Amino acid sequence: MKINWLRRRRLLFIGGLLLLYNLQLVAQSIEEKPRTIVTTDGEIDDVDSFIRMLLYANEFKIEGLIYSSSMWHYKGDGKGTTMVSEMEMTRKIYGEQTDLRWPGTQWMQELIAAYDEVYPILSTHAEGFPTADYLKSLVKIGNIDFEGEMDKDTEGSNFIKNKLLDDDMSPLYLQVWGGTNTIARALKVIEKEYKNTDQWSEIYSKVCKKAIIYAILDQDATYRKYISTNWPDVKIYYNSNQFWCFAYPWKSAVSEELHPYLEGEFMGRNIINNHGPLLKMYYSYGDGQKQEGDDEHIHGDLSKLKETQWGTFKKYDFISEGDSPAFLHLVDIGLDNLNNPHYGGWGGRLQQSKTNLNRWEDGEEVADFNPISQKMDLAYPQIRWLKTLQLDFASRADWCIKNYENANHAPIIQLDQSNVVQVKPGQKVKLRANATDPDGDKLGYSWWQYEEVDTYAGKVKVLHPNKSKTSLLVPNDIKKGETIHMIIEVTDSGTPSLTRYQRVVLETN
Repeated sequence: MKINWLRRRRLLFIGGLLLLYNLQLVAQSIEEKPRTIVTTDGEIDDVDSFIRMLLYANEFKIEGLIYSSSMWHYKGDGKGTTMVSEMEMTRKIYGEQTDLRWPGTQWMQELIAAYDEVYPILSTHAEGFPTADYLKSLVKIGNIDFEGEMDKDTEGSNFIKNKLLDDDMSPLYLQVWGGTNTIARALKVIEKEYKNTDQWSEIYSKVCKKAIIYAILDQDATYRKYISTNWPDVKIYYNSNQFWCFAYPWKSAVSEELHPYLEGEFMGRNIINNHGPLLKMYYSYGDGQKQEGDDEHIHGDLSKLKETQWGTFKKYDFISEGDSPAFLHLVDIGLDNLNNPHYGGWGGRLQQSKTNLNRWEDGEEVADFNPISQKMDLAYPQIRWLKTLQLDFASRADWCIKNYENANHAPIIQLDQSNVVQVKPGQKVKLRANATDPDGDKLGYSWWQYEEVDTYAGKVKVLHPNKSKTSLLVPNDIKKGETIHMIIEVTDSGTPSLTRYQRVVLETN
């Protein structure tokens, strides 16, 4: 009996250590999630991006949700003060205004309340989903009175300022779904408080090391006029081309073969209808919904649309999620794009500027070859993931209504070798990926070369590209330091089918 008692104590002690170890691993993984603050002007496409983001809220650490303004949406000061936009397009369209298409400061809370209803089942599918109470505590009102207004301290600007000055030195991704004015105000106050002190150099360096702005276009002039000139070392990821395939003109930006994944039959069946209260609030064509405050939101009534500049739309067709690339960049799908935005991932692919090393941008030099159109395509670095993204979105929608056993979950991939492999010209390289599926689904493999990211200009021949184990010959004409990016893509047989990746960079030594 004494031996059994001692053995039991020993087992309990070991079990306790293992539990503590696992808890430490969980805590470590949570801490390693990228930190982010979202600023938004509340346009209908922001609402749709916000809904999708909530379904991925376990993948990153949301630290702030800030109402801001833009060239398209501002509240006004309630005193009849007018303004004329600094941005050419809205200046021509709207002229002088006292307020513009303002959707109010309650829509995020309303969506979070709907998220709270699906949270009990959604959170059973993956660890790390934040509670609705936590998300509500992050909602702040920033600079919303006018386009580009950055003269006043606001709850939102002070919140961003305090986050930039806190002791957590991990990167803080500042998503810009509207204008940059609330972020600009936060930086302006930091500058005002410290510029003429002996702490300025340290504070400036601290903020520049932490802050990474991901902007979808310039939607006011505050980045150009203030941030870029006074904080030139703050990193910015600037998406001005690739997001269009996720925005209003998607019919012209996306090849027809991919339209079904954005059309009403797919969206209505797999995402919007019968997937709980949160997804029912997702704006789509002909859905009968109308956003308060925005008279230009007529998309819900097809009789008012008929033929648009982007074509004819049917019920439940996708409208826009132009801001989604900003948070999709933060989702770890195995492509190592977070620290290397030029690698490409679900948030698109951005190249470091030759004139400003703190700026990554898309444009003429960041086109990918579109195999459907057989042309180089400025939006294809984003379009190439569209089918996968939509199927993944559909699976997350299922998580809102189905228990774990009846829903699908993405495969998990491990490599037999490092993600970076040193090679020599003419060398035969063997690569192997081991994948498992949480649901026991069959898995399909595909190895492919991401040529546009390579610094080596040629193609490589991949043997057995549809098996877990493959090999290739390093070209003889590859030069020292040049790289070849090999992607292993693993797709499960579940419904909807889900895909994850790993990247192996071959580097000549």
